Amino acid sequence: MKTVNSISCVVVDDEFPAVKLLADYVQRSSGLELLLKTTSALEALGFINDNQVDLVFMDVQMPELSGMELMNIIKSSNTKVILTTAYSDYAVAGYEQDVVDYLLKPITFERFLMSVNKARARISNEKAITMQSQVAIPLYIFLKTEYRIQKVSLASIQYIEGLGDYINLHTTNGKILSLERMKNIEETLPPSFLRIHKSYIINIDQIDFIEKGRIIINKEYLPIGDSYKEKVKRHLGL
Repeated sequence: MKTVNSISCVVVDDEFPAVKLLADYVQRSSGLELLLKTTSALEALGFINDNQVDLVFMDVQMPELSGMELMNIIKSSNTKVILTTAYSDYAVAGYEQDVVDYLLKPITFERFLMSVNKARARISNEKAITMQSQVAIPLYIFLKTEYRIQKVSLASIQYIEGLGDYINLHTTNGKILSLERMKNIEETLPPSFLRIHKSYIINIDQIDFIEKGRIIINKEYLPIGDSYKEKVKRHLGL
């Protein structure tokens, strides 16, 4: 049975000594779970298509199906592949298929672990993205203004300006002043909002352009604080 956070693995190679070596490596490695070891590409294909397999260690040259052919037939796009072969000629073709790594025989345990770490990082990243996409994103928030509780559409917010104990929401429908702190409002906003300065939170969807360390929204030039620059670059992919 697959344990929580473990990476389920299949080893397939038409040469039994190669299967035995990789299977031993998998069993020696923390966080890996060996589901199948086989010398038959067809057996591996059937098993992978019928079960949840995170990672396959796959030989390139096999008589029933080559590793490249097997990769193209696997149904699940979530199954990651590490190619193994005695020939370096297939490296480029392997990376074109978006394999995690390419292990050249003879494979040392140290090199094996390097590949596993690459696979672990990619699998973890994709799971995080999937979980984030499944989280319901609110369409509006409620804010206390001077005389009432105001419902505000998140899509209408261009940016939020901090004014001490108050915040000033600049929206497509005008300004809304609320008795709220920047830190509190920041914690309630979805990932489409980004704090760029101690006094400014922006709606990324409302950005017009970025120029000389400032973000321009609706002709307003908003500064990026020095302590926020790296965070802003990472968030915006700059």
